[in-house]
Amino acid sequence: MLMKSIAAGLAGTALLATVAFAQNPTATTDKAAPAATTTTTTTTASGEWRASKMSGLKIYNDANENIGSINDLLMDKSGNIKIAVIGVGGFLGMGEHLVAVPYEKLKFVNEAVAYTGTGAKPAATTTTGAATGTEKTTTTTTATTASSTSKWYPDHAVFNASKDELKNMPEFKYSE
Repeated sequence: MLMKSIAAGLAGTALLATVAFAQNPTATTDKAAPAATTTTTTTTASGEWRASKMSGLKIYNDANENIGSINDLLMDKSGNIKIAVIGVGGFLGMGEHLVAVPYEKLKFVNEAVAYTGTGAKPAATTTTGAATGTEKTTTTTTATTASSTSKWYPDHAVFNASKDELKNMPEFKYSE
């Protein structure tokens, strides 16, 4: 049984090698070929954002309250983004209310959201030093995202509406 498998493998390899050799172009000597002029262009897109990274981008209002996230971007036939589909509410995509807002109404921000509320503050707590009796040293640092121009996407977007106002907007549905 093993010998049959090895023989079949060798036959398949020989067949593939034959096809690969048949793909090589033959040289013609009718005329001298013009010199190939290939130019390599290095394209830099600094300051541009990747569309693939925009999906899931958090959206805040002017009061720094999280009101939703971008689910999709819709563009016209010339490639200009016209509509942002925002998901509001729900949990892990379940029960989420989709609304369509004009893309130009979104303001994109590269810096992390500044904490100004009284709710749960994002923080990392570490305990340092040895605890002797009731003594304990605790250091709390606020979690922030470092701004970088090479990140390829903004930190978040700002849209001037409350979560309730977005939930009361007509639901966006993709037409079939």
